[in-house]
Amino acid sequence: MSHDSAASKLGGMTITTTHIREIALRSIELMADGSREDFDEYIHPDFLNHEAKDEPPAARGRGPAACWATAVWLREAYSDLHWEIHDVVDNGNLVVVHCTMSGRHAGPFVTYDADGVKRVFPPTGKTFASTQTHWLRVHEDKLIEHWANRDDMGTAEQLGWIPPSPLFLLRSEIATRKARRVSRPRPHDKVT
Repeated sequence: MSHDSAASKLGGMTITTTHIREIALRSIELMADGSREDFDEYIHPDFLNHEAKDEPPAARGRGPAACWATAVWLREAYSDLHWEIHDVVDNGNLVVVHCTMSGRHAGPFVTYDADGVKRVFPPTGKTFASTQTHWLRVHEDKLIEHWANRDDMGTAEQLGWIPPSPLFLLRSEIATRKARRVSRPRPHDKVT
């Protein structure tokens, strides 16, 4: 039996590595074109994105809603979002995908830290194509864990974020201050 059609017992079910690969690859496609309902179908209720520390607070939780928040965050910043798959390797329920993410910087890209908005990169209209490697664990026919290695420096260079021009630095500072003001609770807002 070939490796692609090899079957294994996971949780009492026989699952092929081809099926696990399909789930992993579809979970990447969802980031560009999936509906909220698609995330419920493909993302496990206990899903954990180990890369979410720099993402919006809504993306830092578990489950399909957190994964959806990451997709919305990326879609708001980048139009024409696409992942070109180069290589896929699997081992049991772990799938590793080497790919290139591409798109156009059409909206503000906001980075976060523990205190909230860290920095905003205003749209440049430029396109980018950067390599990434995603490590995806599948459990009960759904994506349950995600890790990534990304060429963020390459993306930043292609989009003109580094080295920044004086005008881009000014635009970034203005956008960052605006986003921080919007994300702060106002005195009349109730905190429960």
